[in-house]
Amino acid sequence: MLGRLSHTRLLRYAGLFTWALVGVPLLYTALFPRETPDGSQPPQMSWHGWLAYALFGALYLWLTRAMDTRRIRWPDYLLLLLLTGAAIAVSYFSLSGLGSILLVLVACVLPWLLPIWVGVAWLILSQFAVAPLFVIGLEFAWPEALLQSMLYAGFCAFIFVTSLVARQQAQARDDQRRLNAELRATRALLAESARVNERTRISRELHDLLGHHLTALSLNLEVAGHLAQGKVQEHVGQAHTLAKLLLSDVREAVSQLRSGGAIDMAATLSPLAENVPGLEMEITMPEPFLLDDAERAHVLLRCTQEIITNTVRHAQAGQLRLAYSLEGDAIRLRASDDGQGSDQYALGNGLRGLRERLASYGGTVDFRTAPGAGFALDIRMPLGEATDLAPAFPIPVPVVNPRAATPIPESNPSEAT
Repeated sequence: MLGRLSHTRLLRYAGLFTWALVGVPLLYTALFPRETPDGSQPPQMSWHGWLAYALFGALYLWLTRAMDTRRIRWPDYLLLLLLTGAAIAVSYFSLSGLGSILLVLVACVLPWLLPIWVGVAWLILSQFAVAPLFVIGLEFAWPEALLQSMLYAGFCAFIFVTSLVARQQAQARDDQRRLNAELRATRALLAESARVNERTRISRELHDLLGHHLTALSLNLEVAGHLAQGKVQEHVGQAHTLAKLLLSDVREAVSQLRSGGAIDMAATLSPLAENVPGLEMEITMPEPFLLDDAERAHVLLRCTQEIITNTVRHAQAGQLRLAYSLEGDAIRLRASDDGQGSDQYALGNGLRGLRERLASYGGTVDFRTAPGAGFALDIRMPLGEATDLAPAFPIPVPVVNPRAATPIPESNPSEAT
């Protein structure tokens, strides 16, 4: 059963189990208070401590939901601060080191929400924030208090690294899923291209070999029909009729083979939308969605792959919409996400390659973005031969921000790939 759980779920359930175990000594001391040597009872943890304990469990349960797939937003950082404060509060209200154990669970969450070095500094500072408790509440000397904090910090570091490895494995698994989807899409395109090429080859062979030979046979039988007499002429006429019927059947077969030689783009592009981690995709296509040119089909596939890759890596989006349409003698792709967007950006190698690939076939691409409005692309590619192809390395065109009156320069150092 444990083998069916992902790394993130195992970490989550282990953390919840540890949180529940921390509550056992708190509940025990509340129900069975132990007297001090002087006969007095130690102070009990107030309701503030229980509130902090319950708040920690609720926040941990919320922050660890689908850690490897959900988007990180700014409220999560505030919740992380409250989670850390709740753990420290448990120590101060209970006058024990149980809050430091809860800080170990905080260390499990840090790699999923913060950069590595920020997370390391966070867990060290949170552990040393409990050091005054060891001096005031437990009457430790400052060196002993610092050593106690360092001991808990070592536990936190171990859990932090374990969680970091789990995160890296989850990211590697997501990348593998995405690459497998791209591989399936490429394989589907190759299969469609091979099918189209084979149909074209067969139709060409039928036309060049059988068609020409049957035409020559029909002409010879027609001549023979004029020269023959009697029953021979009758049989020659029947053979001539059969030859013309066979020639008509061959022409019809050739036409059907050529008409069915288009690439099914729906079957080619559909694998790209499968198992994209943390991204909900909405794809609309014409019915049927067929392309006769295998090279343009390949360009459309690569453009779609680049859009999905950029959305997963940089957009921090939860939804991506792809709309394909056939407009006259061109194919159009409109893509938009609900990511964070930006008022300035620079094209990276991936988007530059996308534009250059389209330009070689007479296609164009427009980029639009704005803070809070996501990122949008509008691609148009002619289906026929382009008469005036754009240069292989076109001059960069400023991207206009729909919410501003000035163009967005492409010199910003934060570059998308």
